[in-house]
Amino acid sequence: MDELESPSADQPSLVRPYTLTAGRTDSRVNLPLEAPIEAIVSDKPQRWPGTDVRAQICALCESSPSVAEIAARLSLPVGVARVLIGDLVTSGHLRVRTTLSDDSSVDERRELIGRTLRGLRAL
Repeated sequence: MDELESPSADQPSLVRPYTLTAGRTDSRVNLPLEAPIEAIVSDKPQRWPGTDVRAQICALCESSPSVAEIAARLSLPVGVARVLIGDLVTSGHLRVRTTLSDDSSVDERRELIGRTLRGLRAL
């Protein structure tokens, strides 16, 4: 099994989470917990199998989940998810959507609060 492959649902993981990031704990990309992550459609092929955690992250990002939601759905520590997502952003597979600005509407702020609460509940 490649070191970034996730175990199947019926098998426990024998890989420590931080081995997925080679011990790195910081992402090169600013990734707030509530930040929506979006998959980038590209002709660039993925270099990993479908069972690899990076492929699973990219598949989840078709629906623009938050960083917290990705971590929860894949049962990853948030720090590990941040590093892996940051690597995928840097390599051009994902993009971080902005959360709020000073010009954000009340509806946008409510949506962010709802998305954050859903992500936190999932953890």
